[in-house]
Amino acid sequence: MAVVLDVLASYVQNMLTEMVKEEVHMLLGVSGEIDKMCTKLGDLKNSLADADRRNITDQSVQAWVRELKGAMYESSDILDLCHLKSMERQPGMDAGCFNPLLFCMRNPLHAHEISSRIKNLNKRLDGIKNRGTAFDFINLGSYEDRNRMLASSHLSKRETSGELDISCVVGEKIEVDTRNLVQMMTQGRGTNYGDKKILIFAIEGVGGIGKTTLAQNIFNNNIIQQEFTKKIWLSVNQEFDKIELLRRTIAEAGGDHQAARNTNTKGALERILKKVLDGHKTLLVMDDVWNNEAWECVLKTPLVNVLACGSRVVVMTRDIRVARGMMAEEPYHHVKKLEPEVAWSLLKNQIVGHENNEHQIDMLKDIGMEIIEKCDGLPLAVKVMAGFLRQKRTRRGDWENVLNDSIWSVSQMPEELNYAIYLSYQDLHPSLKSCFLHYSILPKSTCFFLDEIVGMWISEGFLHGNSHDLEELGRQHYEELILRNLIEPDKKYIDQQVCSMHDVVRSFAQYVARNEALVAHRIGSDIIGKINSQKLIWLSIETTGSESDELEWSFLQAQISVRTLILVGHVKFKPSDSFHSFSCLRILHIQSAKFEALSESFFRLKHLRYLSIKHSNISRLPESIGKMKFLQYIYLFRCESLVKLPHSIVKLRQLRLLNLSGTSVNHIPRVWKNWGLSHTLELHIRGLENVPSSSFASKAKLSEKVRLSYLRLSCTIRHGDDGLVKDEGIFEQEQRLIEEVFDELCPPPCVENLPIIRYFGQRLPKWMLSTSVMPLGNLRILTMIDLPCCKELPDGLCQLPCLEFLQVDRAPSIKNIGPKFLQTSDQEHLDHPENLGSIVDLEVLESPELERIRNLPKLQRLCISMCPKIKGLEGLPALQMLKLEDYDMKTLPGYLQDIKLRHLQIDCNKSLLTSIAKVTAYAEDDIDRVARKWYVSYTRDPFSFETNIITFSPSTFFSGEGEETHGSASQRARKPLPNIRCLRRFPSGPEK
Repeated sequence: MAVVLDVLASYVQNMLTEMVKEEVHMLLGVSGEIDKMCTKLGDLKNSLADADRRNITDQSVQAWVRELKGAMYESSDILDLCHLKSMERQPGMDAGCFNPLLFCMRNPLHAHEISSRIKNLNKRLDGIKNRGTAFDFINLGSYEDRNRMLASSHLSKRETSGELDISCVVGEKIEVDTRNLVQMMTQGRGTNYGDKKILIFAIEGVGGIGKTTLAQNIFNNNIIQQEFTKKIWLSVNQEFDKIELLRRTIAEAGGDHQAARNTNTKGALERILKKVLDGHKTLLVMDDVWNNEAWECVLKTPLVNVLACGSRVVVMTRDIRVARGMMAEEPYHHVKKLEPEVAWSLLKNQIVGHENNEHQIDMLKDIGMEIIEKCDGLPLAVKVMAGFLRQKRTRRGDWENVLNDSIWSVSQMPEELNYAIYLSYQDLHPSLKSCFLHYSILPKSTCFFLDEIVGMWISEGFLHGNSHDLEELGRQHYEELILRNLIEPDKKYIDQQVCSMHDVVRSFAQYVARNEALVAHRIGSDIIGKINSQKLIWLSIETTGSESDELEWSFLQAQISVRTLILVGHVKFKPSDSFHSFSCLRILHIQSAKFEALSESFFRLKHLRYLSIKHSNISRLPESIGKMKFLQYIYLFRCESLVKLPHSIVKLRQLRLLNLSGTSVNHIPRVWKNWGLSHTLELHIRGLENVPSSSFASKAKLSEKVRLSYLRLSCTIRHGDDGLVKDEGIFEQEQRLIEEVFDELCPPPCVENLPIIRYFGQRLPKWMLSTSVMPLGNLRILTMIDLPCCKELPDGLCQLPCLEFLQVDRAPSIKNIGPKFLQTSDQEHLDHPENLGSIVDLEVLESPELERIRNLPKLQRLCISMCPKIKGLEGLPALQMLKLEDYDMKTLPGYLQDIKLRHLQIDCNKSLLTSIAKVTAYAEDDIDRVARKWYVSYTRDPFSFETNIITFSPSTFFSGEGEETHGSASQRARKPLPNIRCLRRFPSGPEK
């Protein structure tokens, strides 16, 4: 099941509706046939949800679904061709609609061909519909109804309790997390509900990651036992009965279970619950919560009125929105996957029997670690595999059989693991299911940004709605997958632009799509066999680059139905190769392959919406690209040999995005410059030092781009490693000109993300200086990289109402960040800290003159890298996390003793590291340059101390300005910084 049936049917129905609206069916003479097709698809949709559900495991249903999908794919191709012929005959028409197809009347042969194909499709659909009656599909009705039925069928299998299996508690991390959460639960402030105080904590993460085990460890902690007079554990589940939930709460609280059983009204049960909990300091744990209704509509009212102050609620969920809805304390605790050694300990604990066979198991650790790798740190997967190994003898051959066995296919895995991921999948809306499945075929080692992923979803037809709103809808789908913990943001990138998918989740998704999708990480006889024998819709292949793993283009020619083709790595092309076989292709992504000759046959890809060519030797696009009327997305990232665009690109009237980052293209066809930019969502403008006057910049009319959310402004001026201008080539006149140019590039109010790169003016643009005319009311992310001449950041930046993240990288002349409070109105600002904006995340990198960061009352996270002159951090009451990076530090800076933090991370040299005893710190290896090889981790209360430095003599030393009072650290020669840095990147990375 590559594309969910419901989504594919909706896609075809939308195309048919458009035809009817534009009277295309009448011009073709097939109005009756079109009406029949609409009716048949409507009738079939009633059973599609059940067919999708049964398609996962029922082979007979799988064959029926494949046949139905084949018919619908063909329908979309036929309707596409109608549209294409319309555009070819009427090049001036609006490409967003069909318009009356007069060409059909002029070309009866074409009309007859289309008519015949539609009639044949209707016959196929009749046969498919008739054969479908044998399966007795259930009409699940609405999306909510189908989820309720599916969830209720598994209620008995989702029960958990507060009892702890000690063999599941492995590694230091779970103990540290337990101590930290217990400390916060017993010492933190409360959240007001009426006149009582209850603190709510959230533990979130993907299914099977260990949320329940962590909560059980907390539930059984000695401090918790002493602190709370009542402890309640509730397994809530996806679908729950309100009356039954109240009864179970009463029973868990030690109330009259029999009285509760004999009571059927909510009010009476609430009174029983209040009586048993009145005045008690209570801990309530709610496991497996899928929405906040169990709290808001069932438990909140009776509990907040009677519980003693200091009562606590812990909620475990896969969906971050549950934590938000319950007003849980931030930050929520995100459970991460196990480190390999910890996962190995868990595997051993689950296998070691009463007989002392631990030594034998240790002898098999090499195979065990390969099994662990396949589990990708998911505790549930590790325990499932341990269950298999317990049934085997402790012999190398038996373990190797488990490693290589078909049990790794989801169909053979125990229901416990299947169900953990299946629940999350089945809870998705149909269109989101298709997006989730498509995400799983993206190569793991390749970085795909948000706009690329959304572009693929739009190109495949997963998203329906107003054309201008599709990217926003795609972003919402992407964010929902994050909220549900089905994909996880890579913290190295700004604004969740890059995510990863857990291997176990990916395996499940690929299994669900197995009949129509093939994902391969190497080329072998088995892969070639599958390509030759299986009819695929999605094909994703990643090669290692070696000759033995090189893909021959000719191997793919049999896949004439492929709609998404992703190739990463070396591909072997022959002079005669072309795209002739791929007439159905919607998405083409080719990366790191040399296929210059193939570009001439692009025009054969009539249905193509998405073209991505990265790191390729391609030097030109053919003029025939103008024939590819459906093209919406073109990525040419790092195609450095590409110097110009063909003039025919102006004919691509549906084009939504053109990315030329890393190419040698320095101009676009003039006719196309002013077309369609009023609805641009993202805009990158580079080489601004080449603009001859401010009047040219004013013609860009950025303020009129009413949908612009991302704007990048950059120059290409070069300077040295110290952040200073490389030569004396920037004169006062050039600085004045670039300032005037930037003054005219005032963004519209809708801009949310603004990177400014290599700006060499002495002052920032006027629209950043004046708060009275500041147009940046929606700005959330401001990134300024390489400001060699800028002397100060205006206080107005700190008054932007929505600014959350500020990054300043390589600004050698800036001394202060944050308001100075030197004017007569200072007291007014102090009395109203909301006037200082909402910056919660600040990164400052390689700014050698920076002395102070101050007066940012909402700042929570701060990263400081290679800023040696900082003397103070002032007015940062909300600061929780600080990352400090400086490999030349001799001592810790004095300002650290004046701030209170939850988390402090220091990247320094090994000499300083060995003298630290009150922080978490990392050091590189001075000889081997291994980043973060040495570490110290310490927490004061509750006590925890870890280090891998063998000869460690802890001492603590601070002085007013960071001078060491005892101990020494030798100054070392400056080396290049390691790859691990505080800097977070944005799409495509800054231009080099």
